[in-house]
Amino acid sequence: MTTRRQTTPGGARPRRVDAERTMTAILEAAERTLGRDPAATMEQIAEAAGVARTTVHRRFATREALVATLAVWATERFAAAVEAARPDTAPPLVALYQTTVNVLSVKADWGFAMGEAADPEAERILAAVRDTCERLLRRAQTAGVLREDVDVEWTRGVYYALIHQAAQSRDGRDTGALATLVVDTLLRGAGTGRPDRL
Repeated sequence: MTTRRQTTPGGARPRRVDAERTMTAILEAAERTLGRDPAATMEQIAEAAGVARTTVHRRFATREALVATLAVWATERFAAAVEAARPDTAPPLVALYQTTVNVLSVKADWGFAMGEAADPEAERILAAVRDTCERLLRRAQTAGVLREDVDVEWTRGVYYALIHQAAQSRDGRDTGALATLVVDTLLRGAGTGRPDRL
């Protein structure tokens, strides 16, 4: 089966598609390269992306600009991963588990960029994700998954810390196993079950 290539009336492939592909290659290469060596140069990133140094410099005036764009790019993927778990509509426990799986996957792929998310646009996206997470935890509380007396904001902070710990110490475990560990640890501390003894 032959796949027809998308062309413009003049027979050339659309410039926008090529530009987006090049941008993706640069950002993915930047994540890999900076993840191994945070001091890596623009030249090293260009080499890893398989493009000319001038191609990178045309899109990013400085290394800082590249890192800021990378942070926003990764944060957008982080937000999309959370939304894909249907945090406002899926059963709370299902949504909590799927959110955890999705977020751990993004952290595995975009660990450097997520640690650099200080750009104002990235911060705005992360603030919206925080609100979504709190809504999910409040839904879990209403459904009886979390105790009625639990401080939801505190629980969100603990949840974030557990995800961070899981992302930092994978120990060869797959994402599903890590997500189960995170959710199990969270709910044993904040769930509705009561310990037999104090």
